[in-house]
This record gives sequence, C-alpha cells and structure tokens, in this order.
Amino acid sequence: MQTRFGSVGSLEEGKEPAVTTRSKTPPLRVLQLFGLFLALCMAFFMVSIYTIRHFGTYSVIATVKSNIVPCDEDETTSSDHWRKPPSNLLHSMSDEELLWRASFMPRIKKYPFNRVPKIAFMFLTKGPLPLSPLWERFFDGHQGLYSVYVHSLPSFDAEFPPSSVFYRRQIPSQVSEWGKMSMCDAERRLLANALLDISNEWFILLSESCIPLYNFSVIYHYIKKSKNSFIGAFDDPGPHGQGRYNESMAPEVNITQWRKGSQWFEINRKLAVNIVEDITYYPKFEQFCRPACYVDEHYFPTMLTIQASNLLANRSITWVDWSRGGAHPATFGSADITEEFFTRIYEGHECLYNDQPSSICFLFARKFAPSALEPLLQIAPKVLGF
Repeated sequence: MQTRFGSVGSLEEGKEPAVTTRSKTPPLRVLQLFGLFLALCMAFFMVSIYTIRHFGTYSVIATVKSNIVPCDEDETTSSDHWRKPPSNLLHSMSDEELLWRASFMPRIKKYPFNRVPKIAFMFLTKGPLPLSPLWERFFDGHQGLYSVYVHSLPSFDAEFPPSSVFYRRQIPSQVSEWGKMSMCDAERRLLANALLDISNEWFILLSESCIPLYNFSVIYHYIKKSKNSFIGAFDDPGPHGQGRYNESMAPEVNITQWRKGSQWFEINRKLAVNIVEDITYYPKFEQFCRPACYVDEHYFPTMLTIQASNLLANRSITWVDWSRGGAHPATFGSADITEEFFTRIYEGHECLYNDQPSSICFLFARKFAPSALEPLLQIAPKVLGF
C-alpha cells in the first residue's frame, strides 16, 4: 500500500522514486474522513437526480417561493384601501396624525369607481343619545346614503345593539368644553374621521337634542342640490360680534373679516378639508379668542369666509328658539310636542336657496329633552314624514 502511493506520488510530481519512498503515509484518520466526504457527495448527487426525475426541476423553486411573504394587495395594488370606509372607527391615531391623514384630497375630480355620495351625520354629545329611536326610524331604508359618527365624553361607553345605526359609531374622543377651543377640536375630530370615508360628500353637525324636521329623502335631496354649504357667517358690529375681536389676530384675521355664526353647520367635502388642514388660523383663535369670546361661534365662520365666502349660504339649517332669552336656547319637552308647535317651525320663514326665495329654511331643530321622545315618535308619521 505504501509502495503504491509512493509510485503515484513520483509520477505526479516528477521526482525520483528514491525521493518519494521517503515521504510519509497519510494517517488513517484522514483517509477515513476523506472517504466519508466522498460518500456524502455521492449520496447528495443521487438524491438530486432522483428528485429531478420524479418531481421536476420546479419543485425546488416552488419550495423557495413558499417561504416569501407576499405584499398585501389591499394596501399596494388595490383602490379598496382608499375607497372603502374604515372597518373600525376606534383607531390609535393621534389628533395630529388623524388631521394629516384626513387632509388628503384627490386632485382628479372624476372617481375611477361608482361613487354614491353620502351625508355624514356627526353627533357631538356628552353621553347618551336619548332621541336615537327617532333617528333610527329616520335612517331606516336608506343604507348607503349616510354615515354616522358620535363624539362623546371619553368615559362614556355606548350600548347599542348590533342592528342599530349607532352601533360602534363612536370615534376616539377627548373632553370638550362649551365656548373653548376643545369644542372646535371635537368638531374637527368628527370631520376628520368622517373624511376617511371617501364617499362622504356632506357633513352635518348635530347634538343629542337635535331632531330631523323632514324625512331622509327630502333632506338628502335638499343638500345634494344646493350649490352652497349652510353655515352662518354674518358681520355683527355689536359687543357680541366685533366686540370680541382681538387686534392681536392680525394680519391673519382683520376686524373686517371677523364673522359670527351658529355652531351647528352643514358643509361640503372641500370645506371640511379646509377645516382639518388649517394651521394658519387655528393658533390665532386658540390664543386670542377665549371667553367672553366663544371660539365655536367665530372660528369656522371667519376662516371659511376668508377662504371660500362664495360657497357659503350664510345661514344655518338648524332651527332654535332664542325667544326666552339667556345664554342658551329654549328646551322643549313632552308637553310642547304638538302639531301647532311644528306649524310654527315650518311656517313664517323665508330664505334663499340657490339664489331663489324658499319657504323651506330649516331641516333640523333643537333643543328637545328626552321626555319629548314618545310624543315625537307618535307625531312623526303625520308631521315629520317618517
């Protein structure tokens, strides 16, 4: 064995046999390892040949592909991510993130899908919605034409059955105080959440004491056919108007641009985006419009007058009764709910609708106490039309 290896060595290296006979023989352990290596190589070769013959060359590729996580088509290649409303309103976005996300607006006016415009009904409440059964009847049969959003106190946990239009319609909220910027923050929060649904075209702010004065079809078509948004924005030269203006708001807001209006509004999508994306006027009103300047009466009317006065009807479509005086309008209970009461609301008013005189000036009314619910449900089919 030693002589055989020595001969091979002399032939390969070109040396004299006498020289190679003096070389050392490889240890037995090395030869065993080398033999094991050759055996493993041969086994791997045979397994590969067997796999290719019986399963084809693509089996290996398929195995590799199965370990790759594909991209989420809903996020990257489908428009569903943009055109479908969020499945869950209880997101984890901060106000800053929410307003930024809601400010996105398509530059191409024509939608690449069949978009049915909806009305977003936004309820700004402290807690319960005592008149919800009346609203349930109002919305019944009009699915796909409306969305519902509720901003209540963070501590309030609404309990509506799954069949209710208010079921899981609460948005992440914060405490809001009347007359302070936190109230406008709540309204912007409602608008921003509603803007996440690309089909919402009109946005109506309501309270828990509001009721509709007409059936859904009348209100939907009234708003849809209007070329203006309904928000009060009038110039009040008195102490409760211009008297609340602070000169420190200039040059962003001059006293000639200062406006006042009702908190309860209806606006279109363009104006809603203007409100949520605002970083120009917000700091001025937050700093310089504090009680006895009530920011919810001045911020939106003033800003929208500066930006898009041609789109404003300069009136509210929510009826209230200030005849009793005081800081708040009258509240109506069960004893007030009569046909004569509603006749007073419907008649004796004249306003402009698309630049033409109209006797239909109000679509909603407030304030109604919880005790008014049962008589309202009884009178609704005859008086309210639903």
